[in-house]
Amino acid sequence: MATETRAGTGALPAPIPLEQARAEMLAGLQPLPVEEVGLADALGRVLAEPIDSQLRLPPWDNSAMDGFAVRSADTLGAAPMSPVELPVSGEVAAGVLADRPLEPGCAMRILTGAPLPDGADAVVPVEATDAPIGAGAGSPPERVAIFEPAAVGDHVRPVGSDLLPGARLLEPGRALAPAALALAAAGGHARLPVFGRPRVAVLSTGDELVAPGQPLGPAQIPDSNSIGLLAQTAEAGAETRSLGVAADRRADVLARLAEALPWADIVVVSGGVSVGAHDVVKDAFAELGTLELWRVAVQPGKPLAFGRAARRGNGRSPETLLFGLPGNPVSSFVTFELFVRPVLRTLAGHADPIGREMVQARLSEPIRKSPGRRAFLRVRLEARPGATPAWSATLAGAQASHVLSALAAADGLAIVPEEHESLPAGAEVEVIRL
Repeated sequence: MATETRAGTGALPAPIPLEQARAEMLAGLQPLPVEEVGLADALGRVLAEPIDSQLRLPPWDNSAMDGFAVRSADTLGAAPMSPVELPVSGEVAAGVLADRPLEPGCAMRILTGAPLPDGADAVVPVEATDAPIGAGAGSPPERVAIFEPAAVGDHVRPVGSDLLPGARLLEPGRALAPAALALAAAGGHARLPVFGRPRVAVLSTGDELVAPGQPLGPAQIPDSNSIGLLAQTAEAGAETRSLGVAADRRADVLARLAEALPWADIVVVSGGVSVGAHDVVKDAFAELGTLELWRVAVQPGKPLAFGRAARRGNGRSPETLLFGLPGNPVSSFVTFELFVRPVLRTLAGHADPIGREMVQARLSEPIRKSPGRRAFLRVRLEARPGATPAWSATLAGAQASHVLSALAAADGLAIVPEEHESLPAGAEVEVIRL
C-alpha cells in the first residue's frame, strides 16, 4: 500500500507507472454476476452466454416487393410493347395467408412481406405492370398487364434464408448493439443473459464547490466535476448515483462514502487527494478499507489514489473499489479515462478493458511536457487522405489541467512518452480517439 509522507518527515512516494497502476486496479477483477434483462434494457450490455435462433426466418417464402405473385412460366415473352396480360385472382397482404392457391395463367396482387401463395414462384414488381402504384391503388384490378418476364425466385425471400432454428445468432462477450438486439428479437428472444451493470457513486469534495445553477458565494465555483464524471460513467455503461459535494472535512467525506458502500461497486471521488492540509480523501479510504496506491506518473493527474473497501450490501461483488481523482477538471476527466473506465468495462464483461480506437497522428505544432511522466494532450484530429500517418493532431487549446474549454474542444488524447520533455512539429504520436 502506498502511503503519504508529509513534507518535513520524508520524501513523497515516487509516482507509479501507468501500466503498473492499472494492473493493480484490474488484479483479480471478474465480471459482475449474470442477469437476464429484456431487450429494451440490453443495449450496450455484454452478452454472457451464446444465443441461438429459436425460429426459421422467413418462416415461408414471401414477397420482397409490392407487385403481383405469378407463375414465372406465365410471363415468358413479356415486353413493354407486347405485355403479357393475366387475370388477377385475389390479393395477399402482409400478416395473412392467401385464401386460395395461384392457378396457372393467373396473377395475385401481393404486398411486401406477404407469404407467397401456393403455386407462385416469382413476383413481378408493380412498377413493371400497368397497375396503379401506392396507397391509392384501391382494390385489385381484374386484369394486369406485365411488361417484363419473371424468372423463378425473382423478388422472393426464400423460407429460412436469414435464420434457421438452432443457428448461432450471437456469441458471448460482445456488447449488444441495436442490430444485435434486432437479430435476437427476430430469432425469438425477448430476454437475454448479460453481465451486471456496474454501479458507480460519484462524489465531489471542496468547500469552494456549489451545485450547478445555484447562487455562488464570493469564493465559490460550480461543481463541474460531478457532472463530467457522471456523464463519463454513464457513457461507459454504468448505473450512476451522485453523492453531491462533501466539505473538506474527513467526517463529511467518510459519511458520504459509507452511505455509498452498500450500493456501489465503484466510488469515484474528485478532489482531496493531493498534499494540502484539507486533502482528506486518502485518509478516508484508509479508514474505510485500504489505500492501495497513491500518485501515478501521468500528466495531468499525478495525485491519484486507489483503494478497496469490504462490500456492505447486496453481495454483487466482494468489495467496493475506491478511486480518488484529482480535483482539477481536466485531470479528473483524463484519469477516469485511463483508470476508472477500464475497471468499469472489466466488471461489465468486456474482453477489452480499454475499448478505445488508437490512431497514429503527426503533430502540427511543437509541444512541451513535464519530465518523467506520460502526458495526455488534448488534441483535435484532422484526416490526411492518402498520407501516412492518416491523421494530424493539433492542440485543442491551453493544456493546463483546469482548462475545460480545451478538453471540450478535443476529440483525442495524444500520448507523449515519459522520456520526452518536448516534441517538434511533425513528430508522430499515438492518439486515443474519444
